[in-house]
Amino acid sequence: MEYKLPWKDYNDALKKGKLLGLKCKDCGTVVANPKMVCRKCAGPNLDIVELSGKGSIKSFTTIFVAAEGRQNECPYTVVLVQLDEGPWTMGNLMDQEPAKLALDKVIGKRVKMMTKVFPGDKYTAGDQARPFFVFDN
Repeated sequence: MEYKLPWKDYNDALKKGKLLGLKCKDCGTVVANPKMVCRKCAGPNLDIVELSGKGSIKSFTTIFVAAEGRQNECPYTVVLVQLDEGPWTMGNLMDQEPAKLALDKVIGKRVKMMTKVFPGDKYTAGDQARPFFVFDN
């Protein structure tokens, strides 16, 4: 069995500012990242769909001690976003000062996805795109 949406294709789409997901032909479940089978019914009948990248923040955390290779990014905030199409995904929250973020200023806020490409490091096989989010006023 092969991935309908390989990570390389997912990453290439992110580099172009597109968020690809998968929709199950059997149960209609939509996921926002590559999977081999549906996360709900385990069926392999998946179609690639382009997701809007818009949604609302459900949770967040601010990172003050970075992982190796990301020290120059600290502090940064990671948000868990429920996309308008249903699935949840994660990304950095940009254009906000992490020290000033509070629950009432973040949870439930509408956001839209952007992407940024980061150079590869010893853990990756070349440039990697990551989603990030900005408030959608």
